[in-house]
Amino acid sequence: METHIKSLAKCVLFKGLDKEKIKDILKSSVYAIKSYEKDEIIAIENDDCHSLGIILSGNVEIHKPFPSGKVVTINHFTAGNVFGEALVFSDRHLYPATIISSTKSEILYIEREDIVNMMANNPIVINNFMRVLSNRILMLNNRITNLSYDTLRKKIANILLLEYNRQKSRNIILPYSRKKMAELLNIPRPSLSRELMKMKEDGIIDFYKNKFKILDIDKLEDTLL
Repeated sequence: METHIKSLAKCVLFKGLDKEKIKDILKSSVYAIKSYEKDEIIAIENDDCHSLGIILSGNVEIHKPFPSGKVVTINHFTAGNVFGEALVFSDRHLYPATIISSTKSEILYIEREDIVNMMANNPIVINNFMRVLSNRILMLNNRITNLSYDTLRKKIANILLLEYNRQKSRNIILPYSRKKMAELLNIPRPSLSRELMKMKEDGIIDFYKNKFKILDIDKLEDTLL
């Protein structure tokens, strides 16, 4: 249990709480911990979502399959993140996509009633929960904005500028691989690589794998005009 407490201390939901307080919260809550192997399915699209998932270790990905057989990676979450936070309180609490364990992982599940009790007794938890919801809305808005751009270069520039503002540095480390970046942009990987090389040749960026350096911030911003 001590290992789980250490993991929960890093969870966005319990930010600002010490380990003893987290222990007290767990003592008064009903929860379940499940382990998953790499590429194991955690939930399938349209499965009932009746609990909040807290990633104790490993990584998970959100996949959206299409009738054509194509599968798009919508998002990915690492240890300390949560999923299902909005679904458990919605009228239609069904997963809108499939959740996959992209590495060996361990997830703690807390059902809706216990989440309500947890928030009612801990103002910090409810503030953290609202922050998670707000960040998800902003993330969704960013995704919609990205889809509205009419060229691949604009979509790449938008992602890099969002990370530049988030990381406060021209040296950016994307939290996913080039393959995942292409899936998020919903484009073939070769097309992404070609455009990145063109942007490098134009003196806008430099890169190595998932590490990027913005060489000319003005040119990158002008791309979106």
